[in-house]
Amino acid sequence: MVEAPSGLQMVDVFGQYKKIQSEVDEAVRSVTESGQFILGPAVTEFENAASKYLGTRFAVACASGTDALQIAMMAYGIGPGDEVITTPFSFVATTETIVLLGAKPVYVDIDPRTYNIDPSGIEKKIMPRTKAIIPVHLYGQPADMEPIMEIARRRKLKVIEDAAQAFGASYRRKKVCTFGDISCVSFFPSKNLGAFGDAGMVVTDDEAAAHTLRMIVSHGSSVRYHHEILGVNSRLDSIQAAILNVKLKYLDGWNSERQNAARRYGAMLKELPVTLPYVSPEVQHIFHQYTIRTSRRDQLAERLKSKGIPHGIYYPIPLHLQKAFAIAGSRKGDYPVTEKACEEVISLPMHSELIEEQQRYICNAISEFHQR
Repeated sequence: MVEAPSGLQMVDVFGQYKKIQSEVDEAVRSVTESGQFILGPAVTEFENAASKYLGTRFAVACASGTDALQIAMMAYGIGPGDEVITTPFSFVATTETIVLLGAKPVYVDIDPRTYNIDPSGIEKKIMPRTKAIIPVHLYGQPADMEPIMEIARRRKLKVIEDAAQAFGASYRRKKVCTFGDISCVSFFPSKNLGAFGDAGMVVTDDEAAAHTLRMIVSHGSSVRYHHEILGVNSRLDSIQAAILNVKLKYLDGWNSERQNAARRYGAMLKELPVTLPYVSPEVQHIFHQYTIRTSRRDQLAERLKSKGIPHGIYYPIPLHLQKAFAIAGSRKGDYPVTEKACEEVISLPMHSELIEEQQRYICNAISEFHQR
């Protein structure tokens, strides 16, 4: 029996760190010696660097990608009685934050190729109480933003981009986070640009919105002990900002390595009876996940497990069927494309340190599974 190659992981955050260890350690040391651990110069430096990278006017760091979504909706006053249109095929935070604010999620089924919200289904879901649309750039592939923005402008709705999985991706040669009124980012450690803990960001070109976002992040205050609006405690700590600032300059190279790994997967798997990731010709997909589809997903997952191959299912239960979000009033069968995807998708190891030997072992295991 061939053993799994050493170091085979779903995401190799340690291997990545070892390559830039001296820079990261120096950045952390600089913060610890400064004694400025919350909203210090390192946070401002990272905000400026991220804003420049994306091409946005303002970037406001916060404690997590989940917080970023909640803060963005709070900035637009979304709350009880309001409706927010989004996708049922995403991480829980996308819907969780809507419901936490007392609003109602309204779902639109996904495009079966990209797994992103299908713009053709949005218009008929717009009602008098609709306040915003939250498209999600799932797996690192941007949603089809042009028709979404056209609908939003015509119907006077806000667009909040959920770019938690797509920092660095682009749509029609323009980076995600530059289309919506506010965009939300996660720097969870496993993300393409990952911190060493939770971290997030909201970005915008709207100066008034940026001012509001910055207040919300810090208890609704712009002047100490003067609280003008309802806020939260979601300040990014300086150590995470310093680490992210070091890693940001490597991001495009790391994303390129992920794209190379995706091409290798494609070449090795193309003859097998699995559906490979579709990449729209209008986007630069950064492969936060490399997700394939098969009607025998659960059996394949067991086979991979037996061979020591890590894998993930993102996501096994669609958001509209989660008990916590029954407020949406959805039932099984309402979003058939999403429900079918939840039964068939499986994600393979994907990161910037992935090597051909590891991928060949993974793909051989998938091939052997289909030959049985």
